[in-house]
Amino acid sequence: MNTIDWIVLLVTLAGIIGYGVSRNRSSRNLEGYFLSNRELPWYVVLLSIMGTQASAVTFLSAPGQAYTDGMRFVQYYFGLPIAMIILCIAFVPIFHRLKLFTAYEFLEQRFDRKTRLLTSVIFLISRGLSTGISVYAPSIILSSLMGWNIYLTNIVMGGMLIFYTVSGGARSVAYTQQLQLAIALLGMFLVGYMAVHLLPEGIGFGEALEISGHLGKLNVITDGMKDGSFDWTDRFNLWSGSIGGLFLALSYFGTDQSQVGRYLTARSLRESRMGLLLNGIVKVPMQFLILLTGSLILAFYQFHPTPVFFNEVPIEQVRGSSAADSLHRLELRHDSLMAVRQAVVVPLPDHFKSGDETGRDSILQRLKGLQAEEEKLRSEVKGLIRRSGVGADASDTNYIFLRFVMDYMPVGLVGLLIAVIFLAAWGSIAAALNSLASSTMVDIHRTFDRRPADERREYRTSMWYTFFWGVFCIGVAELVTGMGSLIEAVNVLGSWFYGVMLGIFGVAFYIRRAGGHAVFLAALVGEAVVIGMYATTDLAWLWLNVVGTVVVMFVAWLLSYVWPKK
Repeated sequence: MNTIDWIVLLVTLAGIIGYGVSRNRSSRNLEGYFLSNRELPWYVVLLSIMGTQASAVTFLSAPGQAYTDGMRFVQYYFGLPIAMIILCIAFVPIFHRLKLFTAYEFLEQRFDRKTRLLTSVIFLISRGLSTGISVYAPSIILSSLMGWNIYLTNIVMGGMLIFYTVSGGARSVAYTQQLQLAIALLGMFLVGYMAVHLLPEGIGFGEALEISGHLGKLNVITDGMKDGSFDWTDRFNLWSGSIGGLFLALSYFGTDQSQVGRYLTARSLRESRMGLLLNGIVKVPMQFLILLTGSLILAFYQFHPTPVFFNEVPIEQVRGSSAADSLHRLELRHDSLMAVRQAVVVPLPDHFKSGDETGRDSILQRLKGLQAEEEKLRSEVKGLIRRSGVGADASDTNYIFLRFVMDYMPVGLVGLLIAVIFLAAWGSIAAALNSLASSTMVDIHRTFDRRPADERREYRTSMWYTFFWGVFCIGVAELVTGMGSLIEAVNVLGSWFYGVMLGIFGVAFYIRRAGGHAVFLAALVGEAVVIGMYATTDLAWLWLNVVGTVVVMFVAWLLSYVWPKK
């Protein structure tokens, strides 16, 4: 980045932080720190909900996901609108009527203390781990820009986030997320625009979509069928997204405190419902457009040479290792492949202009074959990186979007796009740390603290819990360094726990005779089944949310005849 990009980056980040601090006028007690005194309007709640879900992982990894696997990931969100309607009917009225700090307080009233503690601990583990992955996402940027060691970068990035979050509170987080999300969406639009603008004359938006479609990347709807039967190992299809995605969305927005805490800040039940319902309407097209950006980048790279590996850091490390000769041979093959593709694609704009469908389809079919060869070659490069022992990330899905930004965006916009990923990270991680601290404070600390209530002491203790979870997430970021697609990793991790959490709340609402002993044991059985199925089968992870929910509710129903509610 040059000087102008650095100025844009620093001014944007400083402006957002200053704005967030200026909005932090909540009272210095738990209700002010965690729930902004329950006085936020619906539009702030909506943007806070969206900003919490749309982390740096979304903006950094989703375009790369579309580039490599196509747009079928959008089916993951198909169950979201229905989930929002169910939540507004079943969950939100209860949470508002009881004036809860966390969703898990309700479980103690419905069951007992141990069930509340178990569910809270499940949330703390799952959200703490996934937030650590979110810390790692912006660290990728600093590591690539500065050439820093990724482990050191995790510490630097996490330290900045801790400083930003501890003093913020829910009000600061919510209002800051408005600007963060707006700037992030503007940035994604600019990337998509530039990907089309830089295409050769005669190739516009429609032609770019046609190219991407011929390469198999506009696979928005897939039925999951393989060899005449349904493929339960297929990760993203219409059925796994509509059913598994429904269960995942119900659990995430109904039982995960990082989202429950966002709509509990609303000043009325009506405003909470409006925020959730509009989120269900807006989220699917928003994610579609983010994935579409990755498909447009793929079309762009048909006319420009791609790097042999989108992350330059491990390539430089391998060049200095004993595997340098092997890498050089792969690079020569890659250069030859790029030369062939450039020769093949040259007449394509003329075929589009003249309407010559036969010539156009012939070239597109040839490009599809060359794309398959390139993906095979990139797989060999990834294998070489793993075998070389350099300890670098052997997946470059998360670097595709960043590499395009760094190489082709105009001066000034590079700084803005880097700021976008920082802002998305800060917004989602700040909300997550706030929710982790609130659950720790309200569900665990208060349960075992026998001292008389003191609002000031609890406020200060909550800030320390926020600091603790920030340090914990840095540690997780160090451990997950080198994993594959981040956006998929976050959702796989959530699916280990979300179905069980939703099952516990499902029992609370719909199996009236089940008591605390029954649901507690059912939750343990459900978690064991989910982890066991993930470890021993190839079942697509979205279905784990359905499995966890059904097992917990079924086992609790059976056990309710042994331990009925008193």
